[in-house]
Amino acid sequence: MEQNFKPAARRKAREYAMQAIYQWQMTGNALSEIEAQYLATMNSKKVDIVYFQELFSGVLTGLHDIDEAVSPAIDREMEHIDPVERAIIRLSAFELKNRIDIPRRVVINEGIELAKTFGATDGHKFINGVLDKISKELRPHE
Repeated sequence: MEQNFKPAARRKAREYAMQAIYQWQMTGNALSEIEAQYLATMNSKKVDIVYFQELFSGVLTGLHDIDEAVSPAIDREMEHIDPVERAIIRLSAFELKNRIDIPRRVVINEGIELAKTFGATDGHKFINGVLDKISKELRPHE
């Protein structure tokens, strides 16, 4: 399954994971229900499905630790951040904490790209600032 390691398949996995996290934040529906909904619509040739599952379940099962790692880098409560930006920050923070095989710059860039696509007009600037701060804490040697 080499196609799963292509950057485009990973990017799609991030997009779907961010949307699924957003959906969970807005609805509070069961994780398994949301995951099943997304898995039913994904094309396994274009999306790294295993990575989607890792991101989605990893973010939501590690939510407390992720939010704790992010809180010093934000000037308000996590719940007061725009829901799309909150989902992107949580997703990117998970990658920074748990996927040290992915370079810090790649994680930050992917978060910025998600914000440009799905977020508010200048949301990517906020995302960039937050991710830059937390990446220095989570990966001081990179």
